[in-house]
This record gives sequence, structure tokens and C-alpha cells, in this order.
Amino acid sequence: MDCLFCKIINKEIPSNIIYEDKQILAFDDIDPKAPIHKLIIPKKHITTTNDLQANDGSLIGAMLILATDLAKKLDIAEPGYRMVMNCNADGGQAVYHIHLHLLGGRSLHWPPG
Repeated sequence: MDCLFCKIINKEIPSNIIYEDKQILAFDDIDPKAPIHKLIIPKKHITTTNDLQANDGSLIGAMLILATDLAKKLDIAEPGYRMVMNCNADGGQAVYHIHLHLLGGRSLHWPPG
């Protein structure tokens, strides 16, 4: 498979990994959109959120819990943070392996201004 995130999971491409267990990997985004921008990915390849199955619920839940734990450890929980999952081209998905963005470290009000 020629998936960027699968290559990161398999350690074929280096990344700054901040968390890893049997089912999830988290690392720094190489093109951060906020002072803190982490990516949380499942080790299981799932192309888009449209491809999620009922039995993936615990995996997605684990990703959300990890994001919350990281937000606390990174001191962005109290001021606030954003979690984002994009789906397909119009939704802004650039890598076709589901991933959760954890963003914080500045105001993320939408719309800006």
C-alpha cells in the first residue's frame, strides 16, 4: 500500500511520534495550522470516515480519548482546543487514511476575527 500514514506506522518514514500503542499512533503534523498541531491515526488502514464500520466505534473512541489526554498534557485543555476529522476532497482530506487533528495553543474561533 502506498499510504503515507501506513509508512509512518511501519517506520518507513520518520516522524516525531508522541504516542503509540497497539492500535493508535500520534505524531506532530509536518504542516501545523496552530502552535500545537498533532495527528492521531489508527494503525488499521481506514481510507475515509465513510469507510468506518460499526466495530470501529471503540477505535474512534480511543482516538478521541487520546486527543483529550494529549490536550491535558500539552496544557491546552482549559483554554480550549479543536479536534477535526476531514472526509474526502471537499472536506479537506489530503491523506486517505483517517486521522484526527488536535489543534490548540491559540484562539481557534470560527469564523476568524
